[in-house]
Amino acid sequence: MPGIYINGREIELDEDGFLVNPDDWSEELVIAFASSEDIILTEDHWKVVRYLRDYYSQHQIAPMIRKLCKETGYSLKHIYELFPSGPAKGACKLAGLPKPAGCV
Repeated sequence: MPGIYINGREIELDEDGFLVNPDDWSEELVIAFASSEDIILTEDHWKVVRYLRDYYSQHQIAPMIRKLCKETGYSLKHIYELFPSGPAKGACKLAGLPKPAGCV
């Protein structure tokens, strides 16, 4: 399985680049993932990442996209502007969530 080095420690990733162990998540990991996807992080990105992490910690599942938009106040178009690979693949990956079901 592939990995990524953060602060001198190898973090295990699955074949799609998602964390194997969500407990390995850190803000440094978000920065590394964002850099690999040519994303320049803004407060809007962090708001989405924090919302996803909070939701996942309470429900052990990623929220539906409609709920993500409603709760963050961002349109789906804006979410895609923030995370060009999409809310499931891009945003969930940065938030350290497992790959959502149905994500291709």
